[in-house]
Amino acid sequence: MHLRKINKLQRLCLANSITLSTAESCTGGALAQILTSRPGASHMFMEGFVVYSNEAKIKNLGVLQKTIQNFGAVSEEVAREMALNCQKIANSTVSISITGIAGPGGSENKPEGRVCFGLKYNRTSIAKTIEFGAIGRENVRTKSVKYALDLLLETVTFKVNNEKAELL
Repeated sequence: MHLRKINKLQRLCLANSITLSTAESCTGGALAQILTSRPGASHMFMEGFVVYSNEAKIKNLGVLQKTIQNFGAVSEEVAREMALNCQKIANSTVSISITGIAGPGGSENKPEGRVCFGLKYNRTSIAKTIEFGAIGRENVRTKSVKYALDLLLETVTFKVNNEKAELL
């Protein structure tokens, strides 16, 4: 399913000395598993964190307790801090984070299927919320990994193309 995308991402990373790191909550390391599924992944993949609990986010990634208290663990603010700190700790070129409510459950304010993504590369950081809906726990997790993989591929492709354009 993801094989073509992973191969392309790996080729781009290896050819351009780009390294990746991940910080995952609701996906439980599934993105890191996919990124390391191909031979040669050790040349691009630096480190992956599974920070399922708020305590793990604070202790292992340095997410501020105040950020979690003010915005909740499933928020763009927390996703952004996860990605930023993941990149610093892993010393990677690009980092991505995932935090969300896979279900069942959720609330009116934070419904099942809400997933926040953070991405950090160079001096740029972005955060985005996707509402997958109440499609079931495994479907939310699968769609989250697919979205994150697409976002990584898009970011790395953009980074490579811009650096080549700057050389011209």
